[in-house]
Amino acid sequence: MSNIQVEFFIFLLTFIATALFTLFVKKMLKYADVKDNPIVTEHSHKAGTPTMGGLAMLMGVLLLACVFYSDKNLVLTVIIMMTAGIVGLMDDLIGLKTKEIQKVIRNISPKEVEIGRLTLKTGENARVTTPKAKKDLEYLLKNNLVEITGEAPIKSEIKENEKIFAQILVSLFLIASGAVGASILGFNIGLLIIPVVIFGIVGSINSVNLIDGMDGLAAGIIAIASIASTIFMISNGNPNGSLPFIVIAGACFGFLVYNKYPASIFMGDTGSFALGAGYITAAFLGDIILFAVLALAIPIISVIVSLLHRAHIIKLPVEPLHHTLNYKGLSEKKIIVIYWGATVLVCAATLYAYRVF
Repeated sequence: MSNIQVEFFIFLLTFIATALFTLFVKKMLKYADVKDNPIVTEHSHKAGTPTMGGLAMLMGVLLLACVFYSDKNLVLTVIIMMTAGIVGLMDDLIGLKTKEIQKVIRNISPKEVEIGRLTLKTGENARVTTPKAKKDLEYLLKNNLVEITGEAPIKSEIKENEKIFAQILVSLFLIASGAVGASILGFNIGLLIIPVVIFGIVGSINSVNLIDGMDGLAAGIIAIASIASTIFMISNGNPNGSLPFIVIAGACFGFLVYNKYPASIFMGDTGSFALGAGYITAAFLGDIILFAVLALAIPIISVIVSLLHRAHIIKLPVEPLHHTLNYKGLSEKKIIVIYWGATVLVCAATLYAYRVF
């Protein structure tokens, strides 16, 4: 068989294996009553959907690593995915515990009202999250400017600095392997490769984790970016090095069988951490880090927007950006199509630019 046929066979095998594992994991999670409680009020109808479905993707890629154990890049990528997935799994388990119940309010006055950092127009809803917003609520209720329409359970979670520390630990596995050379983008940077790898792993995990909040959104974007990275490597004469990307793409599409809108299972941090770490690891090992980062432009832009919001440079009614779009009236299906389409366009433009220049 030709290389293309072999790669398609590997993709198909990963796809089928992950789809079957997802069906199994979904049933087991239902039996265990492991379910999601969305913090976004627009997604309250999804409460009860099994989460931690990323376990199925990990099982899928692990099976392929066993079949093609001679491919060191694939095996190492899967090891990093498993490590990151375990960290994400622990975060998911902590998230099963409810930290607090927040009020959901609606502006019933004929004018705009300020609560926390938000400005609500007449009829708009919002969760009361910050200490300032909770203090503002007392005044607004007293003056009959808003009404309480419901409650939203907020998950327990570890602190952001603890998450970053755990993600740095994941990057140490890749650094310890010695598989990433001191050269990047054609420049020998010596020991500076260590902070580059740490930043790459942490950045990729958080980019994918942040974009994971709508049915199939993260899995679809990583699948598209992985296919584009595969095409890039093949076109540059490195088909063997593309195996990790093929396996990641197959796992994403297999999971999408049940995760596409309307999703019957969510990947959770178990999946988003694993995909983020695995994708960038494959990029480092394949020495296509610049292309891979450009292919991941949509999640990266989402992170930048969120950072600007947290730095009080811009103001979002709901974070991250795709939830703001949903809050403003754009349907979830349209947002998913827009984000997937934007990723396809970015990848196609990047492939074209590399070919021309």
